[in-house]
Amino acid sequence: MSAENDSSAPAFRYVAVTFDCSDPDGLARFYGEMLGLPVAYSSDDFVFLAKDGTPGLGFNRLTDYRRPTWPDPAQEKQAHIEVGVDDLDSAESHLLSLGATKPGHQPNPDRWRVLLDPAGHPFCITTLV
Repeated sequence: MSAENDSSAPAFRYVAVTFDCSDPDGLARFYGEMLGLPVAYSSDDFVFLAKDGTPGLGFNRLTDYRRPTWPDPAQEKQAHIEVGVDDLDSAESHLLSLGATKPGHQPNPDRWRVLLDPAGHPFCITTLV
């Protein structure tokens, strides 16, 4: 029986994805600019971006944070998000100006682009969604 058909099951809501990083303020600025999300909460070690009543993104300071080395598996990518865009080239150019970097390995650059945020987390931009 699925949880949605079980009236005794607790309710769950998707609230956020949180990225570990060494600089929560800097990474929050990057994603806030990319997605147009304001800061909803901020402390020395955590920043949360969200619009009222919508899921958001969190950024948590991790003292011994090790940046991913994608596509080299030495330090796995840990997680990544997919971001829909209307034009790959203009979106890529804008994100690079905000501090993203573009790794040389691009699995399917005509359909999506893999970029790295300022803390090294891979994320994809795509026109497929």
